[in-house]
Amino acid sequence: MSKIIRIGTRDSQLAMWQAKTVQSQLEHLGHKTVLVPIKSTGDLVLDKPLYELGVTGIFTKTLDIAMLKGIIDIAVHSLKDVPTVLPKGIIQAAVLKRGNINDTLVFKDNEEFLSAKDAVIATGSLRRRAQWLNRYPTHTIVGLRGNVNSRLEKLENNDDWDAAIFAGAGLGRLNLTPENSINLSWMIPAPAQGAIMITALESAEETREILKEINHEETEICTSIEREFLNRLEGGCTAPIGAICYINKEEEINFKGILLSTDGTKKIEVVKVVPLGSHHNVAEFCADYIIGKGGKILIDELTQGDKITNIYSTKQLTNDQKAMFHDDVVAESNDDIKINSNRLSKSIIRNEIENVIITSQNTVESLLTNFSAVELQFKNIYCVGRKTKRMVEKRIGKVKHYEQYAKDLANHMVEFMDGAEVTYFCSNLRLDTIPDILSENNIKVNEVEAYETKLDAKKVEGDLDGVMFYSPSTVQSFLQQNEAKGIAFCIGETTATEAKKYFKEVRVAKVPLVESVVELVNEFYK
Repeated sequence: MSKIIRIGTRDSQLAMWQAKTVQSQLEHLGHKTVLVPIKSTGDLVLDKPLYELGVTGIFTKTLDIAMLKGIIDIAVHSLKDVPTVLPKGIIQAAVLKRGNINDTLVFKDNEEFLSAKDAVIATGSLRRRAQWLNRYPTHTIVGLRGNVNSRLEKLENNDDWDAAIFAGAGLGRLNLTPENSINLSWMIPAPAQGAIMITALESAEETREILKEINHEETEICTSIEREFLNRLEGGCTAPIGAICYINKEEEINFKGILLSTDGTKKIEVVKVVPLGSHHNVAEFCADYIIGKGGKILIDELTQGDKITNIYSTKQLTNDQKAMFHDDVVAESNDDIKINSNRLSKSIIRNEIENVIITSQNTVESLLTNFSAVELQFKNIYCVGRKTKRMVEKRIGKVKHYEQYAKDLANHMVEFMDGAEVTYFCSNLRLDTIPDILSENNIKVNEVEAYETKLDAKKVEGDLDGVMFYSPSTVQSFLQQNEAKGIAFCIGETTATEAKKYFKEVRVAKVPLVESVVELVNEFYK
């Protein structure tokens, strides 16, 4: 190539080292080059952690613009800083052989603080922060930004700091690795950490051919898997995601990925080993595994950030249920009622009971807390709800008849039940529907409070689009702490009847399942 290759780079000391390394390799092959330093936003804004800036590609965007404007021919980056999707017209043209992949802990005096309850660790990385807190939950993390030299200086000047975390590659390349430092081999690095990448215009075929000469294939394979994993999890530098991939002597791809909650309390890991050549689906498999284990919930919580809750569930939702929500839903959930089984006397079940009513799974749990299944001599069992029926038949005995709603069950019993007496195992907050209908039809109802329902709602800040209710008790509990605003999304007609006393708009799920209430919410946002 006869023309001079203009190498774009950030102007920090480390970025210049990386650019000069690329320059050296290109000139060794006989190509003429010149360095073009350009200052980026990431270098200018040093008072906030990267994840608070809310920008991906904060260190690369300025160089991308310079390339598209024709100011530079190629750009040199730390690959871990590059967004997984490059701007249109720009491609990854080469990756140099990878350096140290590890994070390095630099400490002041000694390592005794690692076993102490209280310690202060400095880092501007959300990934490092989350992993450290996962391992040392009582420690305090403080923000740290700037170039390598300034961060080392800040560590030295802050008397209450015990240590700071750096990329080992950066310290080593600048020959700044202190004696009082250790590699954190347990900490999963950022995807592509330790690798230097060169971008070029897709249309610059001659430049791309030259860069192929300095590309390191093994590093390219491994970092591509790590970055695809990151991309599939929809994360960038603002997500606590780690990934490392290497090829062993047996020519096997070894991959390990991790996703954490921002506070480190939740961690999902995946490990995969496959033969080289059969590795093309590794990133997809591992990302799907993480997502299936609750990763989507963690990512959604992070990407929602400061968005205000618009849907509140009066029952704690599972990860799978949360994953079903429409993208516009910012949901919060809590068990607004707490259940405590009552202590029941043996005299209640001393003789066979001809007719029994069980309206909830809580009743089943309470009965089996007090008695064994063998002791429960129930001739005819009547249930409300399909799930309750299944649970009764699995753990107590055959169900005579069930209906989805209390009113329908009571009417059925009036017409078809043998005898004129029934034992109703219920809660202290049961509705009057069943006792009223049966009593009006001369059926004696013996009520036994099998469990106590305690109203335990929380105060929800801000205006809600809607509230998800699963029983009349959840309606009552929610309204002890909150006003009736928005739509009441109800699991069934009995719950809806209670909600209609307070809410202007009430919608009822087609099937009395939590998942059906979620679908009801989603219909509102479509």
